[in-house]
Amino acid sequence: MGELVGYARCSTVLQDLTAQREILTSLGVPDERVYLDRGLTGTNRSPPGLDQALAAVRTGDTLVVPKLDRLARSVPDAREIGDTLVARGVRLSLGSSIYDPADPMSKMFFNMLADFAEFETDLLRMRTREGMAIARSRGKLKGRRPKLTTRQQAELVRMHASSDYTIAELMEVFSVGRATVYRVLDRAGSSRPAIETNSQSRANG
Repeated sequence: MGELVGYARCSTVLQDLTAQREILTSLGVPDERVYLDRGLTGTNRSPPGLDQALAAVRTGDTLVVPKLDRLARSVPDAREIGDTLVARGVRLSLGSSIYDPADPMSKMFFNMLADFAEFETDLLRMRTREGMAIARSRGKLKGRRPKLTTRQQAELVRMHASSDYTIAELMEVFSVGRATVYRVLDRAGSSRPAIETNSQSRANG
């Protein structure tokens, strides 16, 4: 029998993954076989934790995800990941449900979950845009984006120091402009030339 490999993701660096990890543990996934992504939307870039989880599973293994919206935010992505895993001989477990494209009921259920996950994401974006528009009209939203908290700044500096993220990726993760990223890193003692070199090397690599 193959091994269980778990994956969990949250969209912001301040969200807690404890609940998702507890679900994975209850499903029998060892802690050392759990791959995580923090602060990634899953829409504009390939999450490194998911890439590692997909690379870790072998034929006969099972990739366990607490919910489908943690794996993918769009129907095409969800189907592609699910079908690719099945083609590799890897089972996909969404909570306690196993995705089996050969089973019409399982396939229908999977597609319904993917549709709902995409719908919820689109609905959240729409409500966020509407809320910001109302706040601007009432003069309550002064800037385009709020400044980073002390904790967020510390996390940005840590992520940059790991050399796993480019400036553009940090901008996306924290939803801030390039100038804000540089300002936070400058305050932490990083030099701009070093930052540019790191970004360029990532982009060219």
